[in-house]
Amino acid sequence: MAAAIKVENLSKIYRLGEIGTGTISRDVERWVRMNVLRQDDPFLRIGETNERGTKGGSDVVYSLRDINFEIEQGDAIGIIGRNGAGKSTLLKILSRVTAPTTGRIIIDGRVASLLEVGTGFHPELTGRENVYLNGAIQGMRKKEINRKLDEIIDFSGVERYIDTPVKRYSSGMYVRLAFAVAAHLESEILIVDEVLAVGDAEFQRKCLGKMGDVSKGEGRTVLFVSHNMNSIVNLCSQSLLLNSGKIEYAGESSDVVLRYANAVIVGKCKVVNGYKLANDLILEEFCINSNTIISLQELEFSILIKSKTKNNYSSIAIFIYDCYDQKIAFIDLRDSDLHDANITNPVLFIRGKVKAIPFVPGIYNIGLHVQSSICYKDYFNLLSFEVQEREMDILPYEVSVRGRVELETSFNIEKIRNEINV
Repeated sequence: MAAAIKVENLSKIYRLGEIGTGTISRDVERWVRMNVLRQDDPFLRIGETNERGTKGGSDVVYSLRDINFEIEQGDAIGIIGRNGAGKSTLLKILSRVTAPTTGRIIIDGRVASLLEVGTGFHPELTGRENVYLNGAIQGMRKKEINRKLDEIIDFSGVERYIDTPVKRYSSGMYVRLAFAVAAHLESEILIVDEVLAVGDAEFQRKCLGKMGDVSKGEGRTVLFVSHNMNSIVNLCSQSLLLNSGKIEYAGESSDVVLRYANAVIVGKCKVVNGYKLANDLILEEFCINSNTIISLQELEFSILIKSKTKNNYSSIAIFIYDCYDQKIAFIDLRDSDLHDANITNPVLFIRGKVKAIPFVPGIYNIGLHVQSSICYKDYFNLLSFEVQEREMDILPYEVSVRGRVELETSFNIEKIRNEINV
């Protein structure tokens, strides 16, 4: 089968701060070397990997570096990775929104893309008018739009507001209409960034179903970026894992997602120290007894929160997510004494254990929910742990099995200091 997309030695660099090299003479030198002498950009050699959390010595960074892959017609390909890995930059280059610094791209067929909420929409025009505008930008002729207009409006679910200026639309309504246009364009390639996350759950399922029909039923190529690993596995047979602008792994989606989940836990300790929850609230310590447990084994944890001001807690809870970012457990840590916490003592200490965790083998992330007079928020991916399979001599557990939680809540600061050495 012929290749729909072929990418060879693709790189993209950005200069941080001001545009240009800093002097006219160096700008001219750069232009002559690249456009007249057909040489590589001389500033590529001083480029650094795009690491958002570190300070580098160069103001030129690689968003993508030496990317090579080939996608056949009719394939549905997922692209995953951390924020800043280069996913959106890759899709913008494939959609011809921006040009690569080096490398070559061969695309066979018309491309329809949905990269950002509101792209191709004019706020003063109505939804109906923007369907024609967005369709024209995507390459649809007026006759083609007329033929599919009713189908586009019906799929979007915004028929009641179709003759209202889109400046009055919510972001979810924006993306509904934009996706409906892109999905009904008779293109050979459909590129969708993670904009579907702003839609509700029903519309997300509808879009995933439509992309599945586009790929499997109509034989069109789909590139899909998402942080929802479950959607990636269900829709895409193959995936690419990007890390710091490079392809770290490519293969079957289930394998790539597992590799990504394992990468999240690498180097992640079993203790969180000094995490700022709010201006006057510090998660002094949040720890688990092990990063690896056997299925049906217990998991011990402890939480120490310090407050600089008077603070009344109304709810404390632990969330557990699987490697697909699906919430699978909610552990309520409320205690009869919780409502009186921190009125006279600025320290909250909770120790407990979750017994008989009935989780299948895999990587799990732990988050924390805190609700008090100065804080009401969920904090994701604070800790990670791995569940390993039990030996076969143990009877398999049923899904209905529930873990039991044993808690010890303490507001005695002297006792806490003795136990955790603060």
